[in-house]
Amino acid sequence: MPELPEVETVRRGLVPVLEDRRIAQAEARRDLRFPLPPRFSARLRGRRVTALDRRAKYLLAHLDDGTVWASHLGMSGRFIVNPPADAARGRASAGQDGAKAGWAFDPKHDHVVLTLDDGARVAFNDPRRFGYMFLTAGDALDAHERFRALGPEPIGPDFDAAALAPRLAGKRTPLKAALLDQRVVAGLGNIYVCESLHRARLSPLTLAGAIDRKAVGRLAKAIRDVIAEAIDAGGSSLRDYVRANGELGYFQHAFAVYGRDGAPCPRPRCGGTVERVVQSGRSTFHCPRCQPAAAG
Repeated sequence: MPELPEVETVRRGLVPVLEDRRIAQAEARRDLRFPLPPRFSARLRGRRVTALDRRAKYLLAHLDDGTVWASHLGMSGRFIVNPPADAARGRASAGQDGAKAGWAFDPKHDHVVLTLDDGARVAFNDPRRFGYMFLTAGDALDAHERFRALGPEPIGPDFDAAALAPRLAGKRTPLKAALLDQRVVAGLGNIYVCESLHRARLSPLTLAGAIDRKAVGRLAKAIRDVIAEAIDAGGSSLRDYVRANGELGYFQHAFAVYGRDGAPCPRPRCGGTVERVVQSGRSTFHCPRCQPAAAG
C-alpha cells in the first residue's frame, strides 16, 4: 500500500495539472472501497481546484466553494494524466509511459474520470478498488473522522524528539507497531518504519515506552531523513505504485533491510545478517546485531 512518500510524489505530479484548473466534466463510473458521495460528479463539475495538499496518506484537493475532495489510493489506486493534446487523441501518454515500465493501465479500471478546462484528462484507475474518495467542508477538515486523531507529519524540522516522545511514552506495544499507528506518526507504513528503525539502530521488538529520550531523538531524525530521501526518489515501486506520469519510483533500490532477509547488513563493520520476523501478521525486516532488542 502506498505510504507517505508515494502519496506526496503523486501530489507533486498532480499539482501542475490540477491546481488553478476548473473541472469541466466529472464522471463517476463505479464506486470504490466505499460508495462515492451523493451527487459526487455534480459537486465536482464546474469547480476550480485552488490547492492540492496531502495529510498522512490522503490527497486533498481544495475546491473554490470551500469543499475538500479527499482521495486515498488504497492498494492499487493511481491517477493517470493525459495532457490536452494526448487526451484529444484518446488514452495516450501516461498509459504508454506506464506500459514501458511494465505497467498496464486498463481503461476498464478508470472509475473516476475528470476533464479539465484546458482539455487535460485525469483518471483514477484502481484495479482492486481498495481506494476511496469523500467530500468534506474545508473548515471542518481537522475534525473529520479520518483526520482528527492523526499524529504529526514526519516532514521538516518540527518533527523531533519533543514531538515524538510523548506519543511513545508508556506504550507497552513493540516499537514497530507503535510507529504504524497513525495516531503516533501520520503516513508511515511497513517499509519506512523498517528502514527508519534500522537507521536509528533500534529493534522493532523493543517496547515503545522503553526507549530513552536520546534514542527517541535518533529515531525522529531517522524517520525524517528516510521519508525525505524516499520523496526525492519518487517513492518505492514494489507492486502497484507508479507516479502520476506513469514512471516508477526507485527508493526500493536503496532499501537497507526491507525485503532483504538473509542478506548481509549494509551498515559498515556490522557483520550481521538481515532477518525477517512476523509481527501482527506483517513482515518485519531488521538486523539483530546492530538493532539489539532492549529489555522492557
